[in-house]
Amino acid sequence: MSQSVSNASDRPEDDSVDADWHQQLKQLVQEVCQCPLNSPQRRKGFNRIIRMIQQSGKLWRAAEAYYEDALQDTWLHFSRNLCEATTAEQPYCSEGCFIMARLNAYLKRRLQDYATRATQERKQRVLPTQSLEGEGLDPVEQIAAPEDAPSLLEEVGEWVEADKSGELGCTHVRGRPDITCQVLILRRLPPETPWKTLAAEFGVSVSTLSGFYEKQCRPRLQQFGQSQGYL
Repeated sequence: MSQSVSNASDRPEDDSVDADWHQQLKQLVQEVCQCPLNSPQRRKGFNRIIRMIQQSGKLWRAAEAYYEDALQDTWLHFSRNLCEATTAEQPYCSEGCFIMARLNAYLKRRLQDYATRATQERKQRVLPTQSLEGEGLDPVEQIAAPEDAPSLLEEVGEWVEADKSGELGCTHVRGRPDITCQVLILRRLPPETPWKTLAAEFGVSVSTLSGFYEKQCRPRLQQFGQSQGYL
């Protein structure tokens, strides 16, 4: 795993600039956390924080193929725990100037998780991922017996629409918050909307949509199937 960003210790002459940046980040986080929960102001402020971090070059970088997946998980954790500790012991707003250290530490752990998962998947494949024609197989199609299909699809649809954790609605194509797992799973449930139709509708390539679905949506469908005892 390689890091492409420079550390402050490598550039002592930039210490004051670096400290100023962390102070600005801390101040922005505090301002955002003063906005009401789920308000447009907080969402806009959170997007400003993301852009500030992305443009800073301080975010951990790695060459692994699953880096974007780990980064998506990290942003989700960051959003859930920025102002309130939803899935963590402490919110990020309590970290002061150590926000980036905590964020990068979480990202590295997710990369390790993906590396472990990739190793395990190479050793054992529980379900096939492609049909003989090369089409991607949907877990929903594999776990339902014909007589049970209507009730299962209804259960999956209700789960996706409810999205109680907010995970499906927060996980989206990079740079396109309107193309979420929630949207794509609902559109791909039988009778499924063709990829070409969706690509034309959203103005992106078929490979972008199908690739995102395979990496982000399908694993969550599988997890749901496992939690319900279908897999």
